[in-house]
Amino acid sequence: MTLIKSISGIRGTIGGSAGTTLSPLDVVKFTSAYAQWMIQSHTGKLSVVTGRDARISGPMIHQLVNHTLVGMGIDVIDLGLSTTPTVALSVAMEKANGGIVITASHNPKQWNALKLLNEKGEFINAEAGAEVLDIASKESFDFVAVDQLGTIIPNTEALTKHIQSCLHLKGVTPEKIKARGFKIVVDGVNSSGGIVIPQLLENLGVEVIKIHCTPNGDFPHNPEPLKEHLTDLCETVVQTQADMGIAVDPDVDRLVFVDENGVLFGEEYTLVACADYILSKTPGPTVSNLSSTRALADLTRQYNQKYSASAVGEVNVVTEMKKQKAVIGGEGNGGVIYPESHYGRDALVGVVLFLSLLVERNCSVAILKESYPAYYMAKYKADLGEGIDPDRVLKELEKRYQNEKISTLDGVKIDFEQSWVHLRKSNTEPILRVYTEAQSEKEAQRLAEQFTEEINTLF
Repeated sequence: MTLIKSISGIRGTIGGSAGTTLSPLDVVKFTSAYAQWMIQSHTGKLSVVTGRDARISGPMIHQLVNHTLVGMGIDVIDLGLSTTPTVALSVAMEKANGGIVITASHNPKQWNALKLLNEKGEFINAEAGAEVLDIASKESFDFVAVDQLGTIIPNTEALTKHIQSCLHLKGVTPEKIKARGFKIVVDGVNSSGGIVIPQLLENLGVEVIKIHCTPNGDFPHNPEPLKEHLTDLCETVVQTQADMGIAVDPDVDRLVFVDENGVLFGEEYTLVACADYILSKTPGPTVSNLSSTRALADLTRQYNQKYSASAVGEVNVVTEMKKQKAVIGGEGNGGVIYPESHYGRDALVGVVLFLSLLVERNCSVAILKESYPAYYMAKYKADLGEGIDPDRVLKELEKRYQNEKISTLDGVKIDFEQSWVHLRKSNTEPILRVYTEAQSEKEAQRLAEQFTEEINTLF
């Protein structure tokens, strides 16, 4: 069982001893630390937006979070079953002082987590995260007297407001999408995406075919929206003769498409397609992380614009986007960040941008994919043995490949002429991530296997 305390949030498995898993005591402790951090940097009555995905442990943890905040004198705007981008958007809409999302994102059902947001509805930065962890380590919290307790304010309109905000985004063409008469299969992995994505599509006149859209937290497959986990979606698209398929992760910030032939469009190309549409309307810089496909850089250059890479992690992408004044950015895991909406990965925003592009190009999903540079990626994990120092492993690999083009902005990225490999520590698991990209699937896999084997020989 695992408890991972990092600047990006608190993540762990359910069940086991306090301090070693995400136990109720740990939920209260870290929520209290976040609340105390907020109180130290704000004056007056504070409010925090909370929401959760459909994980089985979600209601329990959500109640603990809410009532801990109340005990710290903070009002809670409770969205109930929601999405990460909905909570983020609601922080700004409600003029709240922060937000907590109860979700372990793509992790299996035994996991849950607290994602911490600031007053802008963005993930707290490294400095703030370190302060929260420091407060938690001291376990010295000041709870309020009975007359100063916060209140819980239910908000059942947040998903609807989120949908409406997407329909009214600059460049989105709802009427043209309705006229196209799409038939789309949605895999909501039995979480909140099974509610909000169909509702969004129905607002666009789409005929929706739902699979795994019952929000009971019983994930029918591994919840990370990768090719090997989406066979049901691919088969259903073909069987129903649908125009395409859509898959999201449990908290709906990652988005993957399937074409009319039941073939994955590719999670890396979600951002590429959305950026293509935005760049055609609003020229400007783009940003993705070091582990994302070269196709975005290629596309951005085709529009004579500037591409920049950031360290992995949404907060790092957002920081670089603000620095570059990027018109769009995100991560190659299917995460689209469109500043016209908010600075956070948002599958709903990705859906409306992608459909607007399809309508404008008047083509199928498969034909659209053919218009982009062909790159293939392999994503492997190298499990680290007990006591192994990942930094030592990375340093050794950096030394071995010192004659190649190397970036150490985040782990070690080695750029070869026609391929690259990115090696980095995971923020959520005791592993090294091994991401590669090449001009053929076979070469990407070969490269990933090579470096995974090299890592294994180092310990």
